[in-house]
Amino acid sequence: MQSKPLVYLALAATVGLTSCSKMGSLSSENFAVAPSPLEAVDNQVPVVISGRFPEKYMKKNAVVKITPVLRFQGGKSTGAGDIFQGEKVQGNHQEISYLLGGNYNLRTTFPFRDEMLRSELYVTFDATVGKKKVNIPEVKVADGVLATSTLLCRTAASANAALGEDKFQYTIEQKQEAQIKYLIQQARIRTSELQSASVKDFVQTLRNIKADGKRLELENVEVSSYASPDGGEKLNTKLAQSRDDASGCYVKSQLKKINLEGEVNSRYTAQDWEGFQELVSQSNIQDKEVILRVLSMYQDPEQREQQIKNLSAGFRELADEVLPELRRSRLTINYLIVGRTDDEIQQQLQTDASKLSIEELLYAATLADDPAEKENIYTTADRLFPTDYRAVNNLGVLAYEKGNLTAAKDFFSKAAKKNEQAAEPKANLALLALTEGDSKTSEDYLGQAATARNYGEVLGNLALARGQYAQAARQLQGVNTNSAALAQILNKNYTEARTTLSRVAQPDATTAYLKAILAARTRQAADVVPNLEQAFKLDSTFKARAAKDLEFANYFNTADFQNITK
Repeated sequence: MQSKPLVYLALAATVGLTSCSKMGSLSSENFAVAPSPLEAVDNQVPVVISGRFPEKYMKKNAVVKITPVLRFQGGKSTGAGDIFQGEKVQGNHQEISYLLGGNYNLRTTFPFRDEMLRSELYVTFDATVGKKKVNIPEVKVADGVLATSTLLCRTAASANAALGEDKFQYTIEQKQEAQIKYLIQQARIRTSELQSASVKDFVQTLRNIKADGKRLELENVEVSSYASPDGGEKLNTKLAQSRDDASGCYVKSQLKKINLEGEVNSRYTAQDWEGFQELVSQSNIQDKEVILRVLSMYQDPEQREQQIKNLSAGFRELADEVLPELRRSRLTINYLIVGRTDDEIQQQLQTDASKLSIEELLYAATLADDPAEKENIYTTADRLFPTDYRAVNNLGVLAYEKGNLTAAKDFFSKAAKKNEQAAEPKANLALLALTEGDSKTSEDYLGQAATARNYGEVLGNLALARGQYAQAARQLQGVNTNSAALAQILNKNYTEARTTLSRVAQPDATTAYLKAILAARTRQAADVVPNLEQAFKLDSTFKARAAKDLEFANYFNTADFQNITK
């Protein structure tokens, strides 16, 4: 009879120990998830799970590992977890009070996959109390991933790639200079000066202009005559004027001799202090710094001259090295090289393209409206000028605009190898990297492309990839592309996004899809389905995405939406 109470007591003790080892279930109310819904950024899904252990939940000898798991059709992705411990556990993990409970944050990131659009986020538990494993049921804490930012892989494909531009000019300004030097206090042009190389080249240029009046066009001839600063101002004025008359007469005689009409503009400088200062600063004369200081201290010509003459040794060096160079006339022919007209370039292209320069060939491509014709011209230019990167880069731009990104990448890579300093191929490769979801490679290329004309646009696309939506919207302000509209949508600039989408030059499937997203966000229900239908018509791959896209969550159960996404 006494043995029965002992058995009951033992059973009660066992039941008590078993209940003490259990920890019970947690619910979604014990968790908060940010952002909600989850959102893809730079092809990652970052998430912060804020949890709380209730009062009297965490046993003093318990250890609980919590792991986030994102589940989707056909797979799952496991995030980084964390471990928590009770008050009597000897360890280095966050301690949770049994009586008070405790809060914690789990931060993790999942690599984005398209299947995650329709997904469920769970927290799972691996728990022990003492040495005994206990079961804590997993808890679902979030549904789906908003992945609008990943549309960048599509929008970047229609961004503006950078052309290697021509430097063709119909007229190119040219100069040919000559110098005639005079002896001290003289204005007679010596025969030896007329035999100098610069004067001979001057005369030959005039003859060339006369001989080729179609391609070379004389604007005018400038004659500038000078006297050195030594000597009185009155003497120097007369001397400079006489030199101007002599050199001007020489130029006019040469024009008359070859029967070439042209304006001769003459001027003279009595005391060439500016030229004097320049020559002194470039010289190695003994009192160079003192002379320069005198020039800065005295503005009156006579004072300057007297102070410099007081430097007897320095003045002798000036008289020998500097002053003779200032007794001169400078003759300048200003003329134009006149290029081929548009018609002449196009005619030459048809007859013999090898007679065109690389600039003329690249310019000829800008005159063509047909992409196939442009391609032929760039191919010819690349064949005739294989060391110039621009033609092959521009072939890449044509491929990019046609949506042939593989060929575009090949062309851009060849262009970059031809000229490692060229900015345009690097900017274009940066754009291509964004279409592949590779923002790191894009950043590396863009760092070498600061002078490319589309640098700011690519930078805006890169900011968009990184989730810097406000910066992207600013950078793409005024750029009417799908990427600019995407940045504005993600930055909630819906009015601007609507304007941008209406101005896209060549709207495509992505344009229509973005219009559908904009309509859904701004509750323009009547515009959602028509824009989706247009997107599906142009690119059927959008249909599978739309069926799972949380942007259209409010339409999932409507008949019209279900009909178009079947």
